[in-house]
Amino acid sequence: MTQKVDLANQFIAENVKKVNPIYRHHYHLMAPIGWINDPNGFIYYQGAYHLFYQYYPYESKWGPMHWGHAKSEDLIHWEHLPVALAPDEAYDANGCYSGSAIAHEDKLYLIYTGHVEQDGVRREVQCLAMSEDGNHFEKYRHNPIISEVQLEGLDADIADFRDPKIFEREGQFYCIVASKTSEDLGQILLFKSNDLKNWTFFSTLLTGEAKHGTMWECPDLFRLDGKDVLILSPIAMPIDGFAYENLNSTLAFIGEVDWTKGHFKVENEHEIDGGLDFYAPQTCQGPNGKRIMVAWMQMWQRTLPTDDKGHLWAGAMTLPRELSVDKLRLVQKPVPVKLQPKTQRITVSGDKTVLFKDLMTDSCYLKFELDISKTSQVLIALLKSEKSALKLSFDVDTQILTFDRTDFGLPLVGQEQSPLNRRHIKLSLADSEWLIIEIYKDTSSIEIFLNGGVALTATFYELEKSQAISICTDGELNGTLTYSDIK
Repeated sequence: MTQKVDLANQFIAENVKKVNPIYRHHYHLMAPIGWINDPNGFIYYQGAYHLFYQYYPYESKWGPMHWGHAKSEDLIHWEHLPVALAPDEAYDANGCYSGSAIAHEDKLYLIYTGHVEQDGVRREVQCLAMSEDGNHFEKYRHNPIISEVQLEGLDADIADFRDPKIFEREGQFYCIVASKTSEDLGQILLFKSNDLKNWTFFSTLLTGEAKHGTMWECPDLFRLDGKDVLILSPIAMPIDGFAYENLNSTLAFIGEVDWTKGHFKVENEHEIDGGLDFYAPQTCQGPNGKRIMVAWMQMWQRTLPTDDKGHLWAGAMTLPRELSVDKLRLVQKPVPVKLQPKTQRITVSGDKTVLFKDLMTDSCYLKFELDISKTSQVLIALLKSEKSALKLSFDVDTQILTFDRTDFGLPLVGQEQSPLNRRHIKLSLADSEWLIIEIYKDTSSIEIFLNGGVALTATFYELEKSQAISICTDGELNGTLTYSDIK
């Protein structure tokens, strides 16, 4: 363990009790103190899920990236472990950027991007670290393992070459790395190795079009339900209808990899999460074979109230989600949480509003099952006070669901061309007369799962506490509301 790692762990121990907990979550992973962003090194190892993350412990602002580390047996309750990596070598002097993990011969290997900026020149190379106990890591003495050497002759720039995701296939190690072309098109480069230390370029797995943004980040490639899935996070992807409205987006390509050539044939593509705060998802395979995804529950270039107010922390991870593929789309299902559910009947007609006063506690689960056959509009107000609410509305005719946090709590402002606090999702209910909405709320976040596994994630910062929910409609609405605290 290096001096910089020791200093980080010492700082955490000495300052963690100074953190203001007012907006902190109860069942989402956060750093103990400081700034957190991309999930890294997500892996099931020696009987537990390990999740590393981009971390700057010293401030609630982005800074020279370390790797934080936590583990969990159930993906809900997390144990903080010592900082795994700190920027302390010439090849990673300005940051240990995102990457991934793999277990091999009872050892845990991390592969990450070493980031250096000097005299206006940026260099990003891929590096290796190893642990025998899963807690303490030693960097490989011959780092970097993928650098300018492997990029020679390629249309790729060492200044934008990051976020390696490593995996094993048929006895061969592979690593995908995000990059961009000289024409500012995102691309994923594929490398291979026999020993994790010596790597050769294999192929350009996929190159994007102008509609896919200017640079790709945080790629992940896996086989699921008979299809290959490539997920990534594009920068400056143009808006397409209701999709990709955030400054930075997330994108899933579904198709097939031709492993003889190392090329990905795309059969479908779509935004992964239709909300406001979801970026850099990464997956791992659990012991039961299920594919689990987690993401950073925040968005670049947005105001962060916990930083502005000096609370000494910023950022969290989403609730992990089980993935499947259906009709060439990713389906998302939250991992199980312990519930003690109760159910109330809902009956609403166009001349009244139904109010539930004390159901939406700090950490709770809600499930609306609504018969929409006799109405054309549904409006649900969450955390409703006299002045504001988080609003969910559904237009039955267009099948468009809208989430709106405008004027709710502390202002959240980004660098989009116009303030973005509302998102729309087009559902495909087909012949179903039922609208199913599942909600996971945790202090300052909300994750919404809709018919067919569509997800929407957002953060908020209440000024006036409320636990009330109201429901109104322009016709007749019947159904049930199931609710439970989450502990």
